[in-house]
Amino acid sequence: MSQTQKNSGYGLAAVSAAGMVAAPALPYLPPRPRAYRPKIALIGCGGISEYHLRAYREMGLAVVALCDRDLARAEKRRAEFFPDAVVSADYCEVLQRDDIEVVDIALHPAQRVTAIEAALRAGKHVLSQKPFVLDLADGERLVNLAAEMKVKLAVNQNGRWAPHFSYLAAAIRAGLIGDVASVDCTLQWDHTWTAGTPYEEIRHLVLFDFGIHWFDIATRFTPGLRPKRVTATVERTSFQEMKPPILAQVAIDYPGAQVRLAFNGHVRHGQEDRTVICGSHGTLRSFGPSLSAQTVELHTAEGRMIPALDGTWFTSGFQGAMGELLCAIEERREPSHSGRDNLGSLALCFAALASADRGQPQVPGEIRKIEPHR
Repeated sequence: MSQTQKNSGYGLAAVSAAGMVAAPALPYLPPRPRAYRPKIALIGCGGISEYHLRAYREMGLAVVALCDRDLARAEKRRAEFFPDAVVSADYCEVLQRDDIEVVDIALHPAQRVTAIEAALRAGKHVLSQKPFVLDLADGERLVNLAAEMKVKLAVNQNGRWAPHFSYLAAAIRAGLIGDVASVDCTLQWDHTWTAGTPYEEIRHLVLFDFGIHWFDIATRFTPGLRPKRVTATVERTSFQEMKPPILAQVAIDYPGAQVRLAFNGHVRHGQEDRTVICGSHGTLRSFGPSLSAQTVELHTAEGRMIPALDGTWFTSGFQGAMGELLCAIEERREPSHSGRDNLGSLALCFAALASADRGQPQVPGEIRKIEPHR
């Protein structure tokens, strides 16, 4: 082979050599209401409630009631975060209080629908834990009830306000990379902490309880596109001791675009979470050893940009979910993470679960109900 042939570059893609430029300032931080400071109740004081309450305390919000069937758990959270709050084992007592305007419902899915309905009928604005519902009919009924009662219903998809995801979504909305053609999310993390816990009884732990964040993010990264089909598979590693499969992959086809998700939750060394979004005019990339430590890059014809982002997933995420609901109430509009909006994320998730079970692609929206537990 001649030197000319060696250096011809045949078959190799051209690589942009654009230099570094300043990253654009985009609205990615958690929203906060201008003046609205309602009294808030938290129903469900399990493990995740620690992060809810820490976020609300840092925002200066007033959590005045904590409720859990296990009264000791509510008392523990009161001592940790809001010492003046009232504790109760019965959420019906909490919902009778006229001074409480907003209720954060952090119960498990099987218990959640009844509690959300009771809160809406009591005239309370509701932030529901995710995944929202197990039956799309239940979700539609709750969405309609919220409209009837003239209150807001939002879903705690806190990943939307993780700094890297929020910046990526803002860049897409701003048109910085043009039309989105592909989204690739690959996650290699350690989810083995769920072994021996109730989470192990979730049949599709990765795709349902964890993956709902990424199905929701998929809808954020493909604005205006309607998904055509979802294909998913799951697998157990040869060395895992956990009951549910810890490997999963998903492909979502849209008109002119694809979203691909790859999960490995049994990585104890060298973890990485990476997102790459390619558009007609540029590329967005985010990567790091965890979802709370991410570097974001924006590549366009102008050059390579690396914004300096503040916050972490759990702090910014929970502040964003509650803050957006409070802003929506104050501004008399629908929250961006409304129950109605979340039905689209659930439709993707339900289709993926059915595809993994049936071994064939599924159309989002046709699977109306799931049973995630064994």
